[in-house]
Amino acid sequence: MLHWNPKVSSRHPVILFIGLAFFLNTGEDLSDSPLQAAQPQASSFELIETIVKKGIKDGKMPGAVVVIADHDKVLYRRAFGNRQVEPVAEPMTLDTVFDLASLTKPIATTTSVMKLIDEGKLSLRANVSEYLPAFGQHGKDVITVEDLLLHVGGLIPDNSLNDYRNGVEMSWKNICELKPITKRGTRFTYTDVGFIVLGKLVEKVSGQTLDDFAQANVFQPLEMSETSFNPRAELRKRAAPTEQRDGKWFKGEVHDPRAHLLNGVAGHAGLFSTADDLTRYGQQMLRLAMGNERLPFGPKTFSVMTRPRSVERDSKVIGTRTYGWDHRSPFSSNRGDQFSDSAFGHGGFTGTVMWIDPEKDRVFIFLSNRLHPDGNGSVNRIAGEIASIIGAATKR
Repeated sequence: MLHWNPKVSSRHPVILFIGLAFFLNTGEDLSDSPLQAAQPQASSFELIETIVKKGIKDGKMPGAVVVIADHDKVLYRRAFGNRQVEPVAEPMTLDTVFDLASLTKPIATTTSVMKLIDEGKLSLRANVSEYLPAFGQHGKDVITVEDLLLHVGGLIPDNSLNDYRNGVEMSWKNICELKPITKRGTRFTYTDVGFIVLGKLVEKVSGQTLDDFAQANVFQPLEMSETSFNPRAELRKRAAPTEQRDGKWFKGEVHDPRAHLLNGVAGHAGLFSTADDLTRYGQQMLRLAMGNERLPFGPKTFSVMTRPRSVERDSKVIGTRTYGWDHRSPFSSNRGDQFSDSAFGHGGFTGTVMWIDPEKDRVFIFLSNRLHPDGNGSVNRIAGEIASIIGAATKR
């Protein structure tokens, strides 16, 4: 059932009629979503279908799920193409479970870190070695929690896979043995290692593993019932596969090789979720921006997390990041060019994208398994085009 949204209709009465006609003619279905739905806001949403279908035709991904929402309504929600093409085809569905890859960094790890900060159990300015003494070797004792959240701690992007082949405990010892590659605070270097450390930090401070802490303090309170590391069997059945490992398709099993060797739970990758669960998360962030909620942390902590901060390379500012999220950086091609300066988001290697724009009251979710079946897909440009359409169609 559709729910009329007077805020939308009063701004675009004619355009809304056109958009509704498109909505009815293309078979768009919001009725099976437990989230509250409303009519599409602008006829320009028609272009989304064209862009996504062309991407599928060009082999950029086998399929995708696209969602647009405001703080309390779903404005657009559609599945395209297939979630699986080998060994047999399976259609993409709105409840497909996706390997989020690096979306794990902001949604699981950063949110958990900020929850601990909100509770006064962790300090952004504190040295990580205060909580994890073994990490402080070889000059890493000066790296702060804030440095890791902004990717300016001076750590290598990824250490050797061989460092992870002898179990979780030895993997951590090998990370502690790493030497910085740059002086802390001086160079933006996007690093998975830094977020593996942050995941370990959550475990140390909370007394729970990252997956258990995030489940109890983020996902369950926000009713994200289909979001987890190492998804249960029921969710694996409708997961979108990526590539093959040892002749077996990754289907509900993490693609990232380091997260895989860490038993599927790591601060940089390993989280699985659905479009509806991510919509719940995004809508909650919008409500926090309005000062209306206190889960998983308060509005002041939300403001701290999402304030843009300049990052440098070779003594030159190359962009802005927020704690755990992208803002405007060399990684922002999936942002488009029409979101406001308040927008923050992130992408994942597997073909996942999420942007949240408090000023325009928008959540944008693009989920695909662009690596299936041959690892050659590419979706950042496609997601960026859709993001630009959403931003341009939204007036505040």
